[in-house]
Amino acid sequence: MKKEEIFEYVQKQYGTMPEYLWSKLSDSAVLRHKNGKWYAVIMTVEKSKLGLEGNDLVDIMDVKCNPEMTSMIIQTYGFLPGYHMDKQHWITILLDGSVSEAKILDFLDMSYDLIDGADGKEEK
Repeated sequence: MKKEEIFEYVQKQYGTMPEYLWSKLSDSAVLRHKNGKWYAVIMTVEKSKLGLEGNDLVDIMDVKCNPEMTSMIIQTYGFLPGYHMDKQHWITILLDGSVSEAKILDFLDMSYDLIDGADGKEEK
């Protein structure tokens, strides 16, 4: 699933538009819940920064995840600990075709729902 397809989905599903917050990372976008908290971050990074082989660039999506699922899901190919995020509450999903569109959307929806229930004590 390509990031453009994700942007189309979240616009239709949640009325979310990507926000480009970093001038040095012009292709990195934040998806913000209506309550103002982030529910996803989409970036392009070098594989080596994720602990993967090679220096090729790969698109990734960070989403909030139920902490009880995090340690189990990151053992599945295509899922990694949250890149630049709290690794207990966030996971990184590779957007290179290794994770199905259905799973990507399921985790995106779960992240949106988890952020919806956020009590304001957690960071983004």
